[in-house]
Amino acid sequence: MTDAPTLAIDKIALLGRTFPGLAEEELREIADLTRANTYPPGYFLCTEGAHEDTSYVIADGEAIITKKISEQDGEREIRKVSWGDYVGEMAPIQNAPRAASVRTLTECTVLEISKADLEYMLSRSPRMALNILRSTLVRMRQNDQRDIQELQRTYKILAQLDRNKLEFIEVAAHELRTPLTVMKGYINVMKMDPAVRGNARLLEVLDGIGKGTERFTEIVNTMLDVTRVDSDKLRIAAVPVPLRSVVNDIAHRLEADANARQLKIVIEHAPDTPQINADPTLIQKALFHVIINAIKYTPDGGTITIRTQPMTLDGNIPGAEISVQDTGVGLDPEHHELIFEKFYQVGSVALHSSSKTAFKGGGPGLGLAIARGVVRAHGGRIWVESKGHDEVNFPGSTFYLQLPLNPIPPQNAPKPAG
Repeated sequence: MTDAPTLAIDKIALLGRTFPGLAEEELREIADLTRANTYPPGYFLCTEGAHEDTSYVIADGEAIITKKISEQDGEREIRKVSWGDYVGEMAPIQNAPRAASVRTLTECTVLEISKADLEYMLSRSPRMALNILRSTLVRMRQNDQRDIQELQRTYKILAQLDRNKLEFIEVAAHELRTPLTVMKGYINVMKMDPAVRGNARLLEVLDGIGKGTERFTEIVNTMLDVTRVDSDKLRIAAVPVPLRSVVNDIAHRLEADANARQLKIVIEHAPDTPQINADPTLIQKALFHVIINAIKYTPDGGTITIRTQPMTLDGNIPGAEISVQDTGVGLDPEHHELIFEKFYQVGSVALHSSSKTAFKGGGPGLGLAIARGVVRAHGGRIWVESKGHDEVNFPGSTFYLQLPLNPIPPQNAPKPAG
């Protein structure tokens, strides 16, 4: 930093551009309170996050305003500033850390205004206070417009990437179906061979291959389900669905898996739980994925309670509610919405074992996304409630699925919760 006596600064003209509308005597008073300094290229006039009490009017040269996005993404340029621009005024006014950094791009001469002088000027000149407020609001509006444009551009890119990903999943799933079908056929043929049927060891090996093939087939079908959900290809073939029977059937299907981990599945049906008109296959898939999720995140010896009861959705629409409560590890609030996004995993994927029902067993991260898609396709709501993640006290989580008695068109459906 050096004093700048050699640079002839017309302070009145400069400040007149910075604070239009002020009388000449007010500009002179401001000019008397400022001091000129020159800084080399790369000098930080303002440092984001720092508590500083000086504001600057650019008299010569150019500087850039930047804001840190993240450690990975680094800084984002907000705008460049030059002659007549006023920077750094908000931190002294607000008594807050700098919201952005200002760095010189060239040798830069500035008029510096201390916090005490700024407060004095604002108290002396209401017009200057309004002027600073006006110019600040203009910059905020310009920054908002830039942010909106950037968000729109980013959204388009992400939407295209998401479409590409779904198209790849759909193609991959269809391609995998053919060899899986062939494998199943050969397994059945081998099991029919008398030499194999008389060999217990070979039968055991074939059973293991068959189970692996079935698990692979389930994953492929799940991949196809999520592509239909995300591309709005779900078609509701509504017929009467007895919810209590559906819940009982799914619980029975999962009984062996639950028993293997000493899990207790408790079912509590309200006597007046209604029958709904819905797509039975889709409803079964949604409930299956939610219950499987409860099994995965409940430690051995825990309890999963499934309840059904009548309820009324927003708009006095009659419906039914299914809740799935577990005594598992629980879920922190920041994950309550994200877990319904496809491929989202809570915690480190590397720590998960690949299993359908093992404790904290990994998976493709598609089940809850499918459940949400199914519920929303019927015009219902789905969300989770939990006090937080705790693998010592196990607070558990409760998933709620609310479905209307009759499917509701998307435009008339209640807004999603959670």
